[in-house]
Amino acid sequence: MSESRLPPGQYVPGPREALHYGPVPRFRPQRWDLRVYGATDSLGEYRWSWSEFDELPRVDAVSDFHCVTRFTIPGVRWRGVRASHMVELAPPHPTVTHVMVWAEYGYSANLRMDDFLAPDVLLATHRDGVRLTPEHGFPVRLVVPHLYGWKSVKWVRAIEYMTRDRRGFWEERGYHNLADPWSEQRYSYQEKPGQGPPLL
Repeated sequence: MSESRLPPGQYVPGPREALHYGPVPRFRPQRWDLRVYGATDSLGEYRWSWSEFDELPRVDAVSDFHCVTRFTIPGVRWRGVRASHMVELAPPHPTVTHVMVWAEYGYSANLRMDDFLAPDVLLATHRDGVRLTPEHGFPVRLVVPHLYGWKSVKWVRAIEYMTRDRRGFWEERGYHNLADPWSEQRYSYQEKPGQGPPLL
């Protein structure tokens, strides 16, 4: 990988284990669902069972993965459902500006709607041609290649439409609200006015 493709402060590591917070959840297909709720255009909630979600059309995308701990994994091959397709299936109200992506055990990450709708943002089910492993987010993880990896939520269970920004799990604990690796937006103390809601 060319050094010119690396965001500032990043390096390409050797083989490494997946990083995650907390235990790896057990997948129970009969209980699993994906919900879209909050400020939907209909004011109602949308829901897909595992079999319904697994039948949605998928696309392939190759992108680099940038971790806030300073490593970059180049050229990861993902397959999944475009986030923009989910928004087409579950339209937001015109006043929606952000989403909160929720995972097992209450983990969450907030995103601007423009970031969520980027063409290479996926709800991924496969990595490098095979189903995700449990450690990498099976059955579904979000992939947001243009932001630091903590925004790429593993074990996704819900998408909440929001009409104003709200900090997610790591954003409440000192990580930057926006997470652009090319600007090294790693920590909340780096935030400029308007880049995030107040820390409580």
